[in-house]
Amino acid sequence: MSSENKGFDVDRFYRALRAIVWERLNTWRDVSAETGINPSTFSRMKRGRNPDAASLAALFAWSGLKPSDFVRRSCPEHCPEALNQISSILRADPNLDVDAATAMEAIVRVAYNNLRKSD
Repeated sequence: MSSENKGFDVDRFYRALRAIVWERLNTWRDVSAETGINPSTFSRMKRGRNPDAASLAALFAWSGLKPSDFVRRSCPEHCPEALNQISSILRADPNLDVDAATAMEAIVRVAYNNLRKSD
């Protein structure tokens, strides 16, 4: 499925979950124990298969991620709203001062412009 199709982006959700698992120094077994989700669900998600609704709800509650962030939407030539969201997150991060957030934002914008698909 292309990134321009609507639907749940299980690959992006799995990558975000994986980052949280690593950040919290957890294992997938830990997540399974904390959420009650069968460990095989994580293997299926890794292969791009959608989990059931109850598993999704438990994972969103456990991770603090927002479901709306993983819904595919059509996007114009470029997605300035994505860059604006990243900028807002960086500026709200208490671990970054204004200069650091500005520098990170510049890095992200340059990388985005260099790596985005051109038609």
